[in-house]
Formats: sequence, structure tokens, C-alpha cells
Amino acid sequence: MIQEELQRKINNRTKPLGSLGKLEKLALKIGTVQNTLTPELKNPAILVFAADHGIVDEGVSPCPREITWQMVMNFLRGGAGINVFSRQHNIRLRVIDAGVDYDFPAGCNVENRKLARGTKNMIHEPAMSIELCRQAMDKGAECVRQEFERGCNIIGFGEMGIGNTSPASLLLHKFAGIPLDECVGRGAGLNEEGVRHKYNVLRQVTAKYNPRTPLETLAVFGGLEIAMICGGVLEAKRLNMLIIADGFIASSGFLTAYEMQPDVLDNVIFSHASNEHGHKAMVEYMKGDPVLHLDLRLGEGTGVALAYPVLQSALLFLNEMASFEDAAVFDVEKNR
Repeated sequence: MIQEELQRKINNRTKPLGSLGKLEKLALKIGTVQNTLTPELKNPAILVFAADHGIVDEGVSPCPREITWQMVMNFLRGGAGINVFSRQHNIRLRVIDAGVDYDFPAGCNVENRKLARGTKNMIHEPAMSIELCRQAMDKGAECVRQEFERGCNIIGFGEMGIGNTSPASLLLHKFAGIPLDECVGRGAGLNEEGVRHKYNVLRQVTAKYNPRTPLETLAVFGGLEIAMICGGVLEAKRLNMLIIADGFIASSGFLTAYEMQPDVLDNVIFSHASNEHGHKAMVEYMKGDPVLHLDLRLGEGTGVALAYPVLQSALLFLNEMASFEDAAVFDVEKNR
């Protein structure tokens, strides 16, 4: 068993047993996914999917929907948090229009995968048709295949979309059975009155529909960017890549993929514990163990970029740290 061999190698590095804590767990997981005693991370990439949401018309966000396209332009100019951290750690960043309600000018380098100008308003009708949802998942899978074909074996996902904590909250509520009020948070900065209004709107939405499958649930309550992330996660699992989850919204795509195919979690690492209400419950439901606890709630894939060097460190100790035999150091555990 590769896990047993990896554990022996980890235990035989020149350190007290278990003294590198979570790094040891990460090394074990990555080596198990890659089925090797010398795992490596190749050509890391983060895909940021952007889309708008019809539910914004109900006042569930303090921000106007125009901020979605304005932030995409900021990504393209290199000025956002995800740009800074991706540059810092030499991670390839792709910005993908999944369904932004805006026509980006020619030559601005946004990748056009637009399937609609945002989702429908869930108060009145499902966010997406089943067919549109499937198309979005296929687009996400296509983007992941492109990265795999260029030699990438570790991929993360980010998102941008004003109002997208609402679909994430609904997906958590429906899939995990967690009371809605425990799933709804401040999002982009709602005050207490705003959170109450958001909860009341989403309560009306969830009472309106009774989807019976994960795909139908995603179509009714999700977003185009969340559907593309879901499809991307499933494809990355098929290709046996390491898959890094970001915060609340991106993780709702992982949650949906998990409901469709539970073994995707074998390849998933949760980058951080978001400060957004509901994320802790979402990660716990998927039995995740976040790498970082930094009170982040920015999204964009920033948690992925920040966690990446920790994963590098996990493999550096495994692959480059001397064994007790190589260093001629007395092994306390072996000689107890």
C-alpha cells in the first residue's frame, strides 16, 4: 500500500514523530493521490470564473451588479488580490467569463465562456435550465482539460459574482440539511438588517422549489460560475489532479460535485477556513481539514494561492529532508 510506504518515509525523516503536524498529512495525501513516494507539483493553475446573478434584483447584496464586470477588469489589469498572490507564487491565473452581464471590449484577454448574461431571478424561476447547467459544467471541464494538457497536475478555483453568496447558502442548506439561517451571512458586507432581508428572500426561494437530484438542485439554486467550478472539479478528479478549494462560494461548487460523486474528495485539499458564515459547516460536512485559518472572506481563489506554498513545503520535507539513516542520527522512536 502506497499509504503505508509514504507513512514510513514521513516517519523516517529526521524529526520527532508527527512534529511537522499538518504538513505530514498533506504529504501523505498528495503522495497517495499521485501514487508515488516522490510526489511533485507541476504547473499550478487557478481558474477564476465570473458571472452575475438574477437574485441581486431582490437586494440580497449591498453592491450593484456592475462590480462584477469592474472587478473582472481589475483582474485583467493585474490589480486584484488574486493577481498579487498568484504572481507571488508563480501560479498561472485564468480569468473566465462564465456569465457576466457585460460585453467586455475586444482584446482585454478575458476568456469568453459566456452562456448567458447571468442567472434568472430565483424568486420567479429557476436560476438555470438543466440544459444550461450542463453546458456550464461542460465548459468548466473543458477549461480543466486544457490545463491538464499543458502539464498541470494541481488546480484551484476562484470566483467573482455579486450576489453569489446567496446561491452558495442555498446549496449548503439543500445538500447538507443545515438550517437556512445558519447558512446565510454578510457576503460583501451586509449589516444585520441586510442579513435578515437576505434570509427572508432566500427563505421564499427555498420554499418555492423541491429539486430531487444534485444536478437539478444546482440548476435551480446555483450560478453559472458555480456550475463551471462543479464541472471542473469532476473533470480534475477524472484526470487525477490535485484539486484545491477556496472559500464559501467556490466550495459550494465542490459541495455539488461531492453530492454527484463523493470520491472527488480523495483529491481535494481545502485551502482555508473562510470567515464567511456557513463555510465552516460546509467544510465539516465534506469532512475537510483546512490548511489555513486566516479569517479570509475575499474569494477570487486567494485562499488557494496562499495555501499553495504550504503544499510545496509539505513535499520539500518529504523529498529533501534526510532520513535518520542518511544523517546518521539516532532514531528515538525506532529504539524505544
